[in-house]
Amino acid sequence: MPTLRVTAVLPPDHGTGMPYDVIVLEHDARRLRRKLLQLQHGDEVMVDFPQTVTLADRSALQLEDGRLVEVIAAEELLYEVRASSPGHLVRLAWHIGNRHTSAQLEADRILIKRDHVLKTMLEGLGASVVNVSEPFNAEHGAYHSHGDQGHALLAR
Repeated sequence: MPTLRVTAVLPPDHGTGMPYDVIVLEHDARRLRRKLLQLQHGDEVMVDFPQTVTLADRSALQLEDGRLVEVIAAEELLYEVRASSPGHLVRLAWHIGNRHTSAQLEADRILIKRDHVLKTMLEGLGASVVNVSEPFNAEHGAYHSHGDQGHALLAR
């Protein structure tokens, strides 16, 4: 069977139809431009986008024959970081960002991939750090895609 190509990414709640297969990917694997993906039931599909995209949980890949593949965010081993106050959480986020660590920022917590050195640092700063396993949706920094005309340093 020839490899099918992905022609579009549909957002979550696209309402277009039922998927014929699914793919479960961790956060880093959901950020892609060109890649051969193996679906849950063994088929392969080719992604070849003009620029890098991040596939959202429950989005869909539309194939050239019209079929859909649902994208599922895999559970990952993470730390849930909580603070004693909103200001404390902001300071913790600054320290995490200062180490160029991917983070999912929420109103009352921060999720990061497990790293014992970061855990020790955060606990030393007064954070509560707990092991969790859940999908990870980190923020993407302003410095991705350096050649893109929309880059933060090129915008005027």
